[in-house]
Amino acid sequence: MRAPVPDAPQPPPSAPRRARDLGLVIGDGPTGEHNALTDVPGIRVGHTTLIRPPRVHSGVTAIVPDGVGPGRPLPAGVFVGNGYGKLIGATQIAELGALETPVLLTSTLSAFRVADALVGWLLEQPEGAGVRSLNPVVGECNDGLLSDIRSRPVREEHVRAALESASGGPVAEGCVGGGTGLTALGFKAGIGTSSRHVSLAGTDVTLGVLVQANFGGMLRVRGRTVTPAAVGVPVVEAGPEVGSCMVVVATDAPLDARQLTRLARRAVYGLARVGAGYGHGSGDYGLALGTRPLGTPAGPAVVPDDRLDPLFAAVLDAVEESVLNSLLMATTTTGPDGDTRHPLPAAPLLALLG
Repeated sequence: MRAPVPDAPQPPPSAPRRARDLGLVIGDGPTGEHNALTDVPGIRVGHTTLIRPPRVHSGVTAIVPDGVGPGRPLPAGVFVGNGYGKLIGATQIAELGALETPVLLTSTLSAFRVADALVGWLLEQPEGAGVRSLNPVVGECNDGLLSDIRSRPVREEHVRAALESASGGPVAEGCVGGGTGLTALGFKAGIGTSSRHVSLAGTDVTLGVLVQANFGGMLRVRGRTVTPAAVGVPVVEAGPEVGSCMVVVATDAPLDARQLTRLARRAVYGLARVGAGYGHGSGDYGLALGTRPLGTPAGPAVVPDDRLDPLFAAVLDAVEESVLNSLLMATTTTGPDGDTRHPLPAAPLLALLG
């Protein structure tokens, strides 16, 4: 049995597995230092990973913008590609364009406990003093194939650990946090991330993406279909579509909530590049947030809409690369009923692509 731990360790540098390390470069835009959501200034990420084989492969991922709270909301937008999911807090974001809390990602049946734990944690923070209304934001994916989802293993202490361990720098990917028990496109998947530096209206800005990948469809890489059989991965009989993909985008570009909604829409579109099926049972959500607080009297003016194309291109590229990272960085996992899913193997993939 392994106790819950924040941020499972990364593979050693001598074992390149991320897409870019393998020469799979998406687009021509430069990445941030860590090619991760945390390249956006003020964004931190933490995981609590729960692994008790073969019964539990689950966890929670926390995306924590510095200083966010009910008294200092950040502009945000949300887009629903297919709404078979539980994105707690989505309606208030859509109505007001404001994010009041960190964003947490977890397992479907654990989402409600996680939301309650997030509220309790934030009420204890200085920014929560005197709060009488709060809109927690929690997304989820169904890890029921590889984890005992009905046990609802994610508890308050796991949420607090993820929040309090959130940091900048490299972000653990694959079978960590809210991605521990997930599958996508016929492979083991999980958490993936990527970033881009963009010149926007004469100003250099950063955009970062983090995906919680658990969706159906058929993988495409560089325009080529990649089936499990084509790369030597055991083929399994497909079950019902019960997946989702939560895509979280952050940027320090000066955008308002309406423009961030446009960015969130492109984030969901980006899943099509890797072959997303957008099936009946898939919850495909994009959530985009800006790090410039609402109501700030000083600071740069909002970017005109007709200057946003470089940011739209960047989010499409970063989503595609994030999904590939989630597949490449995962590890083989067997669930409580004997179901096994394997990650996307690097060497056979490169051989297939030529």
